[in-house]
Amino acid sequence: MGSRIEHRAGFTRPAAEVHAAFVDRAFLDERLSRLGGKNAELLDYTANGAGVTFKLRQGVPAEKLPSVVRTLIKGDLIVERVESWRPDGAAFGGTTSATVSAVPGDIKGTFRLADTGGGSEWSTTGDVKVSVPFIGGKIESVIAEQVTKLLAAEAEFAAEWLSEH
Repeated sequence: MGSRIEHRAGFTRPAAEVHAAFVDRAFLDERLSRLGGKNAELLDYTANGAGVTFKLRQGVPAEKLPSVVRTLIKGDLIVERVESWRPDGAAFGGTTSATVSAVPGDIKGTFRLADTGGGSEWSTTGDVKVSVPFIGGKIESVIAEQVTKLLAAEAEFAAEWLSEH
């Protein structure tokens, strides 16, 4: 069945400005430098017409993983994540997917960035699926919790970036 991910973040800037930051290579490089963890890297970046797709690698040191995850994964956790952004009417939307090293399963989600009365809102929904008998559900919930924390940190970084640039 999977564990659900839901996250919302508000910005004081219009969606077009937030989107421009979200898909800016300098923004992505800086975000990875600050939040990407061990061996973080922008692996691929493609802008085609109005759409942008990029692939990121992020790392989590083994010592920062919950014990239930360390029982399955020996060593550091490597996450490879793909995001595809596109205009969606007056808003922006897209998809994201991720794989986690040594974990049989995946993370899939959708997001939307739209104007609100006082700026814009970024909303993300998704599912984490881990195919491990007996403990898969526990690992799913840990990963979903960590992804939600990462999304919150990325939103905070984006707000800081927008205020400085």
